[in-house]
Amino acid sequence: MLSKLKTNAAVEMSNRVNNLYCFKRFISRAVMLALIFTGYYAGATQAEENETYSNSQDFQLHGFISQGLINVDGSDFVNDDGDLSAELTEIGLNASYQLSDKFRLAGQVVYLDGGNRYSQGARIDYALVDWSAFTSEHWQANVYIGRFKNNHWLYSSSRDIPFARPSIILPQSVYFDGFRDIAVGSDGIATKVSYSTDDYGNFDWQLSYGKSPISDEQTKNILSEFAQGSAEQNYDAQTSLYWQPAFSPWRFGISLLDAGFSYNQGNAESGDVFSDSDFNFQFYTMNALYEGENWEFSGEIYQQRFTIDGFYYPGFQLDNIGQGFYLQSRYKLTQKVTLLARYEDFYLNKDDKDGKKIEAATGGAIPYYFGFHKDITLGLNYDITSNFSARMEYHWVNGAGRLTPVVVPNTQINDSEDWQMWAIQLMYWF
Repeated sequence: MLSKLKTNAAVEMSNRVNNLYCFKRFISRAVMLALIFTGYYAGATQAEENETYSNSQDFQLHGFISQGLINVDGSDFVNDDGDLSAELTEIGLNASYQLSDKFRLAGQVVYLDGGNRYSQGARIDYALVDWSAFTSEHWQANVYIGRFKNNHWLYSSSRDIPFARPSIILPQSVYFDGFRDIAVGSDGIATKVSYSTDDYGNFDWQLSYGKSPISDEQTKNILSEFAQGSAEQNYDAQTSLYWQPAFSPWRFGISLLDAGFSYNQGNAESGDVFSDSDFNFQFYTMNALYEGENWEFSGEIYQQRFTIDGFYYPGFQLDNIGQGFYLQSRYKLTQKVTLLARYEDFYLNKDDKDGKKIEAATGGAIPYYFGFHKDITLGLNYDITSNFSARMEYHWVNGAGRLTPVVVPNTQINDSEDWQMWAIQLMYWF
């Protein structure tokens, strides 16, 4: 009995020490980032006095910084040990320069720390040349060359900016953080054609083609921690069409995606157990957004097709069609407080919604709950000032269908069908 009491006390003390460490890490990061932006504003103020480029109409510079705490109980969504974590850091700087009436340069660099959600470090979200190819009373056509943003889904254009998206963690069934860097931008060419009239409303048609580099860490996050080879995205083709009726708070959209990937086995000395393979991913969505004075309603319904040729062993074939949706509502309680509620539902295989087939096919190696993902989310956003906000949310999750790695799941750590998560985040932008 005494031994059990000592063990429990030791565990409790360890948890307290870890929580204190995370809190200190959160405070130290917040202070460090505050000092960075204090220095920036000192420089910006001096630049304004000297009338440099920073206040030019042709040059725009903006940035954001966010730091939070996140705790996940029952999965490896953020870390492997389930402890309180300060791995909720997002820092970004974006700029644009108007070269002429027709051409503009734009780019954004970010630093991210999200634990197992994506690789830690800096990356370029986009760096492009924006060519205003045609403009008339009702038409506008732009061409983007370089690393452009994939603005095809409802929150694609805002998912990389903490304060612009509706929640800390977006619906993972659509905005899966494991694919974050691949989904945000592509290297290639994109175009956007807009048409607007008082009779029919606003139409936006977008088309893009390119690909994204995949790092070794991303390869392990997506495929398996045991993958010793290299993954490559061969192409990413997307198109979308949005329509907002004239003088309406509603906006409707559809999007199509087709992407191809390949995996090259590591050398003989690496001991790679996986084979050369090809992957194909197709994703189709329909969405709607209502933005009223106090209420906002949004939702996306989607179907995906995921095929594998090889990987587990030469000649292996897989062809899955998954489906899902999410519904979200936000209510502006006061000028400073906004409430959020969301429900999402996702099935890896529409013909195996309870996951029993995947468990039987793998001889129990992959439990049934890896075949689906359901999430109930409640959140609150408080605007402290016009450019400083605090956000908090809680998630009740059923299933492990949206955890990394994807192709070979980590079943040892993720041994619970139900798990919870909460997060708080401070956000500042200029």
